[in-house]
Amino acid sequence: MRIIFMGSTEFGFTCLEKLLEMKKSIVAIYTIPQSFTISYSKKPVKIVTHKNFKTITQKFNIPMVEVTGKMKQYVNQIKNYKPDFIFVAGWYYIIPKVILDIPRLCCAGIHASLLPQYRGGAPLVWAIINGEKKAGVSFFYFVQGVDNGDIIAQKEFSITRKDTIKTVYDKATAASLQILKKYIPLIEMGRAPRIEQNEAQATYFPQRRPEQGLIDWNKTSWEIYNWIRAQTKPYPGALFFDKKGQKIKAWSAKLPTKIDKIPYKSGFILSQDEKEIKIATKDGYVTITDWEIKK
Repeated sequence: MRIIFMGSTEFGFTCLEKLLEMKKSIVAIYTIPQSFTISYSKKPVKIVTHKNFKTITQKFNIPMVEVTGKMKQYVNQIKNYKPDFIFVAGWYYIIPKVILDIPRLCCAGIHASLLPQYRGGAPLVWAIINGEKKAGVSFFYFVQGVDNGDIIAQKEFSITRKDTIKTVYDKATAASLQILKKYIPLIEMGRAPRIEQNEAQATYFPQRRPEQGLIDWNKTSWEIYNWIRAQTKPYPGALFFDKKGQKIKAWSAKLPTKIDKIPYKSGFILSQDEKEIKIATKDGYVTITDWEIKK
């Protein structure tokens, strides 16, 4: 089976390594620069978890194409590779139908949610922000639209109170590799499942930008705790201002054992030293335990 891979992130890189470990024939790699332009942003967008694929292309002698324009301009090139299957993981552009129709078998990829829930951008970040107790990954067929193709397989995992975006990201990666190991051979044999998504259950969330990380102290302590752990490393971090007016990146926080309403306005800094910053919230306070001044 001749496979074209499309991806630009650490997650995609790990999935590609799995395909190569399975001795699959990768005939070309399509990737995106770390900073690129896209329709939903007036300014260039930076891929926080970007991965350079040059090492793997050199090791396995695989042609690599860096996409810097409209995808339709790569149609003839993709046709020339005669792919049986296009696999997508860690991709940011909508793939036009003229490309989806090229492979002999199909075009499919991984989305980090239990579709049809959390279609769109940054699904794991949104899941943590929303206080979800579970998430998952979906291997699905690409069609015109946003994450709305038939499902091949899904794998669910828990989100605990101690999880951060990093640990949830790791869970999603592990789940994806398990799916690939089982279902890539079924795609090759033309026997992969095809389960229609329930549109009545669909939810959509937009991509996130670093400037959207500002903490709203009028929210509850639990909501703010989720906000911080959802945007910690490797993402840009949640933002707030300290007593000196400095913009701070919050990397981690903790909740008090018991939340009691504090007689101070939300956002009031109750205490600040080298170890902790305690800040009032809508229903109590949170303690910032790891942070840095934004330069």
